[in-house]
Amino acid sequence: MHSSADASSGVCHVVAMPFPGRGHINPMLSLCKVLASRRTPNQILITFVVTEEWLGYIAADDDPMPESIRFATIPNVVPERRKAVDFPGFYEAVMTTKMEAPFEQLLDRLHPPVTAIIGCVELRWPVALANRRNIPVAAFWTMSASFYSMLHHLDVFLRHQHLTLDTLDGQAENIPGISSLHLADLRTVLRENDQRVLQLALECISQVPKENYLLLTTVQELEAETIDSLKATFPFPVYPIGPAIPYLELGENHSVMKSDDHSHHDYVKWLDSQPAESVLYISLGSFLSVSSTQMDEIAEALNSCGIRYLWVARGEASRLKDKCRDRGMVVPWCDQLKVLSHSSIGGFWSHCGWNSTLEAVFAGVPMLTFPLFLDQVPNSSQIVDGWKNGCKVVEISSKLDSEVVLAKENVEKLVKGFMDLESHEGKRIRDRARELKVICHRAIDKGGSSDGNLDAFIRDISRHTDALSSLGSVNITKH
Repeated sequence: MHSSADASSGVCHVVAMPFPGRGHINPMLSLCKVLASRRTPNQILITFVVTEEWLGYIAADDDPMPESIRFATIPNVVPERRKAVDFPGFYEAVMTTKMEAPFEQLLDRLHPPVTAIIGCVELRWPVALANRRNIPVAAFWTMSASFYSMLHHLDVFLRHQHLTLDTLDGQAENIPGISSLHLADLRTVLRENDQRVLQLALECISQVPKENYLLLTTVQELEAETIDSLKATFPFPVYPIGPAIPYLELGENHSVMKSDDHSHHDYVKWLDSQPAESVLYISLGSFLSVSSTQMDEIAEALNSCGIRYLWVARGEASRLKDKCRDRGMVVPWCDQLKVLSHSSIGGFWSHCGWNSTLEAVFAGVPMLTFPLFLDQVPNSSQIVDGWKNGCKVVEISSKLDSEVVLAKENVEKLVKGFMDLESHEGKRIRDRARELKVICHRAIDKGGSSDGNLDAFIRDISRHTDALSSLGSVNITKH
């Protein structure tokens, strides 16, 4: 339906443009909900721009949308089937006029005038567009500050040395600003990821110095040294405003699943019937995940060791349900943060995507790390070696069907040790997980670091509002 709202003088109109992927849309939408919660609808208006396919996914969500958030669409970039088989091609397409041109046409139709643009770093083009129109623009980074810093120093080094990723060879050890702890992770990222994707990511990183703000979805206290270094690097404000996760849906205490929330879901009823901290929650990614052979090994190991588990397996859920015994449950989807906040959850086996990592930290759940792709490798190191709130899956492999996988016997031993609440290691990582939870909650509470950074960002962009004139009415599609 169409909704029309009169915009009075002084309304702050923010246009949010995420990269068209779940790992980008979800944190940006979480940020926009927090921004909306701090202002009344006549003080702030947020136009959240997505491709047509993504509007359908968002409209299907159960959670109500704040009155001051409106949706607008631009055409899809590539067909879904092509995206699945050619991610580098899809990644490149979103950085071109395939998205930029229709987005700029949309800006011409929006009223009141746009106060600020928040654009994903990995889109690359919003900064040039905003600068042409003299609109303040904030770069939104959906991965860790540490991974941003790693890519930033790599980009600077390549440019200064007139090198490319293809000619970098063994010179990674010479890159200034990358610690020895992260150097091994960088080598892994360079070795195991598509060079075309990495080169495009570096091109996006190179545009950030032209922005007016850098918004990080992390928490100052979680990556303090790295964030302080970034603040000293850039002449504009760097605001850690995280965790950019849907904590507002948890209620005022941010820590428990309300009894009436999603009570129609079988997995909630099942969790309610399990002992405290007895369930291993497993989610190994929605975009790239492990093979079916590896999933079968994990399923057999879980059933053999008798550990209770809730497993989100996306497209494999129907097949794996047949392998699931009475101590486990397999589902295609769940409300992850609310599950992690449930008292029966005792651990999280994760691919270490940044959003999942932040949700685990926020919920105080220790992690069993199983990185698969790009930033997940340094995220795993952050968890195991930096924060010390988790353990890494040791890749002791055997040959099965000509494919190297983590064998059943090793998974069984690993999971038993990880879920042993009485062991010295089990107590240590759980104590640390609870400490990080407190740090995270303090950051978003009144007077906390993220609370202050959110207020500062709103003050900054609101200063531009009074200079705008001809405030009219809004006429954009709301779903």
